[in-house]
Amino acid sequence: MSGGLVALLDDIAALARIAAASVDDVAAGAAKAGAKAAGVVIDDAAVTPQYVSGADPSRELPMIWKIFRGSLRNKLLIILPALLLISAFIPWIIPFILMAGGTYLCYEGAEKIWHKLRGQHEADEDTPAVDRGPEAEAKVTKGAITTDFILSCEIMVIAMNEVAAESLWVRAVVLVAVAIGITAAVYGAVALIVKMDDIGLHLTTKDSAGTKRFGELLVRGMPKVLTTITVIGTGAMLWVGGHIMLQGAHDLGWHGPYDLVHALEHPVAGVAVVGGFLAWLVNTLCSAVLGLAWGLVVMAVLTPLLKVLPFGKKHDGGHEGDGAGGRQPAQQDADPAS
Repeated sequence: MSGGLVALLDDIAALARIAAASVDDVAAGAAKAGAKAAGVVIDDAAVTPQYVSGADPSRELPMIWKIFRGSLRNKLLIILPALLLISAFIPWIIPFILMAGGTYLCYEGAEKIWHKLRGQHEADEDTPAVDRGPEAEAKVTKGAITTDFILSCEIMVIAMNEVAAESLWVRAVVLVAVAIGITAAVYGAVALIVKMDDIGLHLTTKDSAGTKRFGELLVRGMPKVLTTITVIGTGAMLWVGGHIMLQGAHDLGWHGPYDLVHALEHPVAGVAVVGGFLAWLVNTLCSAVLGLAWGLVVMAVLTPLLKVLPFGKKHDGGHEGDGAGGRQPAQQDADPAS
C-alpha cells in the first residue's frame, strides 16, 4: 500500500513538473493567439452594443450577461472540442477553415464600406434592438449569440492556427485561456460602453463643477466613441481578413502576393528606431487593401445570389429598405429561427 502511495505521489509530482514547465508555453501561446485574433475581437466589441440599443437601462447589463454566457458556451462546449478533434485527425483542413473565415471578414468589411460610400444604412443599425417585454429581449439575445458564434469561430480558429505545432494538451489550455480571456474582455468592454452614458448622467448630478463637465463630456462623446469603434472594427476586419488570405495563399503555393508585400516592407524595415513599426504598417495597409479587394470580389458574386435565395431576401431588404418598410426585416434577422 505504501509503495503504491509513494508511486502515486511521484506520478503527481512528475505531472506537476510537466505542467509547470508548460506554463510558459501556454502563456506565450495564449498571448500570441490572442493578439492575432485582435481584429475579430475589435469587430465583436463593435457589433455587440447594437443589440442592447434602445433597451431599458435596467435590462442592459442582464442582456450582456446572457450574451456573455452564450458566447462562452459557444467557445468552450462547441467550437473548442470541434477544433481539437480537427487538429488531431484532419489538421490539413485548418488553413481552409481559416481562409473561409478570412473571406467572411473581407466580405463584411467591404460590404460596410460599400454601403457607407453609397449613403446606405443597414436598418438594424438604426433600429432599437429591444422595445419592451421578455419575448423581444429573448429574440435579440438569441440573435446576438448567433452572431457571436460566427465571430467566435473565427477567433478560435485563428488562435488554433497560431499554436498548431504545440501538443494537444497545450493547444487545449491555450484555447480555453483565449476563450475565457477574450470573452471577458469583449463583454466587459461592451458593458462599460453601453453604461458610459448612464455614468455620465450620474456625474452631472454631482456638486463639483469639474465632475459635472466630465459627465456632460461622457454623454456627448459616447456617440462619437461608438462611431470610432465601428470604423476601427471595419478596418480591423479588412486587415485581419486580408492577412489571412495573404498567408493562406502563400501556404498553398501562390507566393506572388506574399512576396510582393514583403518586398514593399524591405525599404522601410531598415529605418532606425521606427523600422519595425513602419514595416508592420506597410504589411497592415497592404493586407487591408487586399482584404477590401477580395471582399468586393466576393460581394460581386454573392449579391446576385442573395437576391434570389430565400435566406438572402431578408438580408437584402435590410440594406435597401428605408423607413418603416426597411425596419421589419432587420428585426426578423435578429432571430434566424423566427
